[in-house]
Amino acid sequence: MEISVSRKTHFNAAHRLNVASWSEEKNKLYFGACNNKNYHGHNYDLIVSVTGEIDEETGYLMDLKILNEIISEEIENKFDHKNLNLDTEEFKELNPTAENIAVVIWNILREKIESNLKLKVTLFETARNFVEYNGK
Repeated sequence: MEISVSRKTHFNAAHRLNVASWSEEKNKLYFGACNNKNYHGHNYDLIVSVTGEIDEETGYLMDLKILNEIISEEIENKFDHKNLNLDTEEFKELNPTAENIAVVIWNILREKIESNLKLKVTLFETARNFVEYNGK
């Protein structure tokens, strides 16, 4: 029997959507306000879900305290109150779209969570705009 557990958290970060090889006009046309040279910010909500089998001895799939610690150390500490374009290595060359942020977060967490567990990241950029990534 598979079951999922999830942890919800948030972080605040600024970014600018921009493709370096494009002209300033093309970037403005494609990304609009998200291409602001002075950046703009979001209050991101993040849901990390882990799926697998319940451990018969503990009754847990995964201790949510441990999942919280991993998210706090690996994601919140790295991205919260940062300018993703300027302050993080992950987005020095990668456009920090919600899609790319979700994939980066998934890759970071995948290294820290047991490989027998499935992982899904849901990232809300706004209350109505979100992306999901499960490594596929």
